Amino acid sequence: MSTPVRLEDLLRELVPQVLGVLLRRYGGFEECEEAVQEALLAAATQWPVQGTPHSPRSWLVTVAARRLVDQVRSEQARRRREVSAAVREVPGADLTPMPGDESPGDQDDTLALLFLCCHPALTAAAQVALTLRAVGGLSTAEVARAFLVPEATMAPRISRAKQRIRAVGASFAMPSGSEWAERVDSVLHVLYLIFNEGYTASSGPDLHRGELTTEAIRLTRMLRRSLPDDGEVAGLLALMLLTDARRAARAGPDGTLVPLAEQDRTKWDATLIDEGTALVTAAMSASALGPYQLQAATAALHVQAPRAEDTDWEQIRVLYGILGRVAPNPMVTLNYAVAVAMTRGPQAGLELLEGLDSDPRMARHHRLHAVRAHLQELAGDDAAARANYRLAARRTTSLPEQRYLRARADNLDR
Repeated sequence: MSTPVRLEDLLRELVPQVLGVLLRRYGGFEECEEAVQEALLAAATQWPVQGTPHSPRSWLVTVAARRLVDQVRSEQARRRREVSAAVREVPGADLTPMPGDESPGDQDDTLALLFLCCHPALTAAAQVALTLRAVGGLSTAEVARAFLVPEATMAPRISRAKQRIRAVGASFAMPSGSEWAERVDSVLHVLYLIFNEGYTASSGPDLHRGELTTEAIRLTRMLRRSLPDDGEVAGLLALMLLTDARRAARAGPDGTLVPLAEQDRTKWDATLIDEGTALVTAAMSASALGPYQLQAATAALHVQAPRAEDTDWEQIRVLYGILGRVAPNPMVTLNYAVAVAMTRGPQAGLELLEGLDSDPRMARHHRLHAVRAHLQELAGDDAAARANYRLAARRTTSLPEQRYLRARADNLDR
């Protein structure tokens, strides 16, 4: 590898493959994951000096396996782990690569590992953290930064997730036919959460966390290589690409949020737009319609409009109407209300929002108040809009969003 960036990319690509090999051979998620992390550290230290080995994957498997055996044999490891959780060696296994281990394209292990990290026994937050750590190859410190918590807080959280997987007896295997659809949905949801947190950080001083959007897209590409015929996997990847294509235009030079209608569209990434549009078009024509495809289709309509006023809001309204029947949730209703307002007038959109006031998931969510303020502003009710902009600003923990919402209220004052 000629640059540290390429080395980091290679290591992260290999993490799930190496961890999968160890899990198949030895079992013991927590022990195998720790051994892989030690092998990664050794590679990051030795390869820049000694050169990248001919088979990086085999090198990492060998080093990690040695670390694993050393852990089991040491007195310290025996004190730290219960005997029942000690790594079991497969009879006849040694530290040389097994047949097929040299192949860098063993995607079955990556898919099985994603399923394991997204086990239904874990909370959504634990699934996200464990996926970033075990499949994404992020260090505990990097995962902690993504969640804006101290490393000392994140380390026990990840450890508890591993222990929970052990406690429920989750195996490193593909789910049965009856569980398949639910588990794929869980994996897609976790990747969706990672991307959304990166695209619009829920708290803190920054609007974006580029490392999270990049990681979510990378992992979803890996998943698509494993499931090339799954329309929803393609739909999610398309949604990420079409959304991320607008990232450079979403903030001003000082980090101020720039709404979609006011963005400089020349800054949008045409390559990502083309790829995302092609993905969702092919998926919708070849597979059963799903929520990620529908969201990607609406994103495609937004980015295909040369100007904000050229947006095909009527088609977006139709798509959100279908989405509301396929996968109803309050955020879909919120977006549908905006599309209705743009096609039927702001009052029609405001009437739809009234039904969300009684929904406990939305009653205190800042986006409900922000959308209501926007529609009230369109309707000419400046006083009500001003009050809701300020209420939304108080209820978001994102500093860029706070500044933007307060600025909208101040503009109405003037």
